[in-house]
Amino acid sequence: MMMENGLSMEYGDGYMEQEEEWEREGLLDPAWEKQQKKTFTAWCNSHLRKAGTAIDNIEEDFRNGLKLMLLLEVISGETLPKPDRGKMRFHKIANVNKALDFIASKGVHLVSIGAEEIVDGNLKMTLGMIWTIILRFAIQDISVEEMTAKEGLLLWCQRKTAPYKNVNVQNFHLSFKDGLAFCALIHRHRPDLIDYAKLSKDNPLENLNTAFDVAEKYLDIPRMLDPDDLQNTALPDERAVMTYVSSYYHCFSGAQKAETAANRICKVLKVNQENERLMEEYERLASDLLEWIRRTMPWLNSRQADNSLAGVQKKLEEYRTYRRKHKPPRVEQKAKLETNFNTLQTKLRLSNRPAYLPTEGKTVSDISNSWKGLELAEKAFEEWLLAETMRLERLEHLAQKFKHKADAHEDWTRGKEEMLQSQDFRQCKLNELKALKKKHEAFESDLAAHQDRVEQIAAIAQELNTLEYHDCVSVNARCQRICDQWDRLGALTQRRRTALDEAERILEKIDILHLEFAKRAAPFNNWLDGTREDLVDMFIVHTMEEIQGLIQAHDQFKATLGEADKEFNLIVNLVREVESIVKQHQIPGGLENPYTTLTANDMTRKWSDVRQLVPQRDQTLANELRKQQNNEMLRRQFAEKANIVGPWIERQMDAVTAIGMGLQGSLEDQLHRLKEYEQAVYAYKPNIEELEKIHQAVQESMIFENRYTNYTMETLRVGWEQLLTSINRNINEVENQILTRDSKGISQEQLNEFRSSFNHFDKNRTGRLSPEEFKSCLVSLGYSIGKDRQGDMDFQRILAVVDPNNTGYVHFDAFLDFMTRESTDTDTAEQVIDSFRILAADKPYILPDELRRELPPDQAEYCIQRMPPYKGPNGVPGALDYMSFSTALYGETDL
Repeated sequence: MMMENGLSMEYGDGYMEQEEEWEREGLLDPAWEKQQKKTFTAWCNSHLRKAGTAIDNIEEDFRNGLKLMLLLEVISGETLPKPDRGKMRFHKIANVNKALDFIASKGVHLVSIGAEEIVDGNLKMTLGMIWTIILRFAIQDISVEEMTAKEGLLLWCQRKTAPYKNVNVQNFHLSFKDGLAFCALIHRHRPDLIDYAKLSKDNPLENLNTAFDVAEKYLDIPRMLDPDDLQNTALPDERAVMTYVSSYYHCFSGAQKAETAANRICKVLKVNQENERLMEEYERLASDLLEWIRRTMPWLNSRQADNSLAGVQKKLEEYRTYRRKHKPPRVEQKAKLETNFNTLQTKLRLSNRPAYLPTEGKTVSDISNSWKGLELAEKAFEEWLLAETMRLERLEHLAQKFKHKADAHEDWTRGKEEMLQSQDFRQCKLNELKALKKKHEAFESDLAAHQDRVEQIAAIAQELNTLEYHDCVSVNARCQRICDQWDRLGALTQRRRTALDEAERILEKIDILHLEFAKRAAPFNNWLDGTREDLVDMFIVHTMEEIQGLIQAHDQFKATLGEADKEFNLIVNLVREVESIVKQHQIPGGLENPYTTLTANDMTRKWSDVRQLVPQRDQTLANELRKQQNNEMLRRQFAEKANIVGPWIERQMDAVTAIGMGLQGSLEDQLHRLKEYEQAVYAYKPNIEELEKIHQAVQESMIFENRYTNYTMETLRVGWEQLLTSINRNINEVENQILTRDSKGISQEQLNEFRSSFNHFDKNRTGRLSPEEFKSCLVSLGYSIGKDRQGDMDFQRILAVVDPNNTGYVHFDAFLDFMTRESTDTDTAEQVIDSFRILAADKPYILPDELRRELPPDQAEYCIQRMPPYKGPNGVPGALDYMSFSTALYGETDL
């Protein structure tokens, strides 16, 4: 059974029962009774001397109850009932009962101790009664950190002697036997009385006598223990030791106030040091992240390339590496930065400190803006890379097409200028001249047919210039040569036609068969050449529709081959007819066709080439169809996975947001659920990585659109990063709310009420309230705000507390802090100043030595380095201004 103020039965009510228990266990030492008798007698006399009397024999001098009542009046400061002056036994019993009743009135329930035993001089009962009085009036009020009296007194001894060598206070039996603990207690409070450095653990009697003599002479603490008894007893009586030690405690009670003050100062300084560490860590993380963004932005904003497809593809791979390896750690760093910042601000509010304002350019909004700029630059950079890839792929295709057509055209024009400049017609006969004229007409037809090819070549060159092809110089030079030659061919053709017209009067007859062959062979040859070009022409497609269109056009072309075959046979038959006539009529030179250089062998060879190119074209188109089918499969794979991952991310985001609104169980339940979501999200990461692999295959296959899904890899990346950030932010907010709840001592029901009211007026679920919504919320919680001018002024003062930066909104953390702040105790600058004043013995300044004596070494040096010199009156060298230092603890910090 526990007694008032933590006094236990072991040291109070059941004195006799405890003695009997120790005796049964073999722990009771007969020497203890002797030690108690001497100590308790000295303790009683230390108080009775104030009344001008004393006792000599403790079991005899209290028998009539008179000095016992006098002792109680001295130590309590109260007046007991008037004693009976008779000398009869019942008078003595009545007086002792008055004393025992007074003890009982102080909440002490005496067990096994009666007035008759005291009157009869029972030593054990008398010692038990005096021990009960000592406990109640000398030890019971000793309380350190809400411990029991004995534990509190022991902890006080441990703290005071902790810095001293060879002292280790663990109990009141053995820890005081060598005397060093007594000497340490005196030296800690009065270093001028004992030179502790000269004491030795090997001289226990000398140490005990030194302590007892000094205590009696200078501290007015009478000798209550015998050094020989302590040394010669294996286990000294702890009641005797506790009684003597309690006299030290009460003697140094003023120093105890200093220790309490020092503890308060240490607590405040520890909060400040931790806050400064968090600020420094925030500054370091912010600087590192902003520096990384600063270094990364020029690369993302750069649009420099070597204008080659290989160069751009290399940059695209570098960008993929950046998104996979370099950026994810920075996403985690940004989330950690925001978490640390929110935790710091919460701790500052809870410790009644001003909000932390980061260095200019390093606020959370600055970092958020820089991050948004980074993401915009990423999006623009990736779009540029993809557009540049398509442009350069198109350029390579156009360049190859230009070369192919230019090669074909130059092959055709080779020797044409020499032919047109020839004067061969001047020695021809009439029929030969007519043949030359017809031949020239056929050439003119052929020349006109090639006009489209020249225009195509020029158009391709112009497009290459518009798209800034890297080798435009050589393309333009070649195009210019072709155009110049084309102009010369036109001029030469016109001049030769004029010359033939002049000689036409002598050229009248022409071979109809040769002419017919020439007329049919030339366009058919042109068709063959164009067809051959079309069949080997390169193409680039990106969709199934495009390749299917090419296949359909090729099938339509194959349907015309029958008519072409008829035309081919007709042309060949003309030659065979000429051969037949020449052979029949033996016409010299008749096999030579004066109208064309084309022969039946040329037609046959080219027609054979066309017939062979058709199945080759079939195979090329089939290969491209398979490629596009594979691309379609990749689109479907990506879409199938994306259409699962995207909604999953959205559901998780909605669930996390719902938890963040509160009212779903206790804060611990919310925190547990959020961490479960966090684990689930990290476990889901392989799905994102699988999508990244499919997305890489999609990009490598030059697939730029996907009609099967509305999700892109970029939107999924952003959603994934936002989900991680939201989980981390909500975990941090719930942890801060738990910290606020526990620090402020509010219940879960109060917290739920605050959250419910806040959510009720947070209609848009933004996590913040406008001033009007905030006022309505306060009113709903029973907060009285008048509608007059005074009410407006009161509300503006409240707004200045919950929205110190004047953002126009009140967040839940600030709202919760306000609702709990008024009803909880917080340390203040005034409390810290009062604590320092106690350490300084009421001086307006404090000395470094005083700080080092009363505070732990690290916190003492912390104060000495930061306290400004004292500039007030009556100062001494080295004096420090603790008042301005305490005020600064609750104002702006150096950081």
